[in-house]
Amino acid sequence: LVVIGVVALLGFLAWGLLNSGEGGIAEGEPVPSATLPTLPAGGQKSLEDYRGEWVLLNVWASWCGPCREESPALEQFETANRGDIAVVGVDTRDLTDDALRFLDKYGIGYDQLRDADGRYADELKTTGVPESFLVDPDGNLAAQRKGPFRSLGDIERFAAPALGDGSGDSGDGSGDSGDGSGADQ
Repeated sequence: LVVIGVVALLGFLAWGLLNSGEGGIAEGEPVPSATLPTLPAGGQKSLEDYRGEWVLLNVWASWCGPCREESPALEQFETANRGDIAVVGVDTRDLTDDALRFLDKYGIGYDQLRDADGRYADELKTTGVPESFLVDPDGNLAAQRKGPFRSLGDIERFAAPALGDGSGDSGDGSGDSGDGSGADQ
């Protein structure tokens, strides 16, 4: 019985050590790239295709309520800032038909990548959806936000480094990455 307790304790401690980090990609570090199918057409794209451009990478799923709430503002942001920043959606752990209905319902026209099995979301070290990454023209992380954008202004503040005004917070008024920790990721 003591041996079982010791083994359980060691296992719990090991799990805690493996999962104790903040997670996520550190600012200034390269953002992983993967070649993924596009939606709705059957082509393929990767983050590398946007090298030289600022990118707002938004990981979402059709079954995610907060993703539905932020979608109109993301589409409005993309339309207003086309040419200054590429908005790219990554539909993860979702059914293709559900994702296509989502895109149609919300009139989303910006580029979409399909991450059916969630491997790319795992490479990005996401902890849920929605989660957004501001990627600089060299492919490095400029900012990260866990959770939904609440408004167009929220997105504009998050993307400020790409838009040239340099304020660059997450748009939630706290100046952090939006994960509730109070610290940028």
